[in-house]
Amino acid sequence: MLPSKDVTLLHFAHAAYRFDLLYPNRKHGAQFFQTPDRDSMRERIGDGHVFVGSGFWKNDLLADAANLKFIQVCAAGYNNFDLEALEKRGVILCNGTGVNMNAVSEHAMGLLLALTRHIHLGRDRQRLHDWRPMIADFNTREEELPEKIMLIYGMGTIGGRLARLAKAFGMRVIGMRRDTSADPGACDELRHPKDFHAALSESDVVVLTCPLTDETANLMDASAFQAMQSSAYFINVARGGCHDEAALIEAVKAGQIAGAGIDVTVEEPLDAASPLWDFDNVVITPHSAGETRRYEENVLDVLVENLDRLWSGDTDLKNRIV
Repeated sequence: MLPSKDVTLLHFAHAAYRFDLLYPNRKHGAQFFQTPDRDSMRERIGDGHVFVGSGFWKNDLLADAANLKFIQVCAAGYNNFDLEALEKRGVILCNGTGVNMNAVSEHAMGLLLALTRHIHLGRDRQRLHDWRPMIADFNTREEELPEKIMLIYGMGTIGGRLARLAKAFGMRVIGMRRDTSADPGACDELRHPKDFHAALSESDVVVLTCPLTDETANLMDASAFQAMQSSAYFINVARGGCHDEAALIEAVKAGQIAGAGIDVTVEEPLDAASPLWDFDNVVITPHSAGETRRYEENVLDVLVENLDRLWSGDTDLKNRIV
């Protein structure tokens, strides 16, 4: 358990998210400090009772984190944390499920709209001061979304909200989840992952909103891209490891799919020599789907709630993993 509020020290560790500027506005009372890079984080890892961060964490830090009692991951993903080691040390870990629900679902929709409305190509022409004439070829014009089928793999908070957005655009939505008897939410139907390839062949848009696990690693491999319609789009706002990058490149190059919108890549940053940069029908964003002006506040909402529960002796925490 944590020490009392007046003794507990919070360690915010992030290069971009300014928790140190926003936490004081909560008038919550705990002491805190922020480290903006890995070196300074490592130097002070032994000081804090609470660690709030994500990508900076390395599991070898645990040996030097003498005071650590609680980790609040400021993202949904937590695969870089050794859960067994944390449990053995008695360190509680909660993730940030839901904090980027609005941001990532909207970003996925934005990538799709960019592809179907050719917004990215318009921006390229804008820089050249080039006014494109109207298009006579049906196959290369912009598209409309109503009645198209969106397949969402990953029906958590992000996938659920994306389904609602897609329905607002008049789309039909198929959600993939193990428990097909669950409430489908905004989805028109739920299907089991064993039927994934069959669903791929029916879908106009395939969106990954799932965590990276052993089951989802390289989920979109060569056979999956081959199962898609040549007129369909692939969107990945999950993790780069959920798609086979060589297979994606080949699928775009061979015209197996109509295009792709990817916020994540296998290696980040994406190698400057990657062919993905140069395809007109690929839109790339730099793993920025979750970033908004409200992001820190969303994380602090979860953190403050969990801290208050811990100080009261309650270990039933929001988004508890360990």
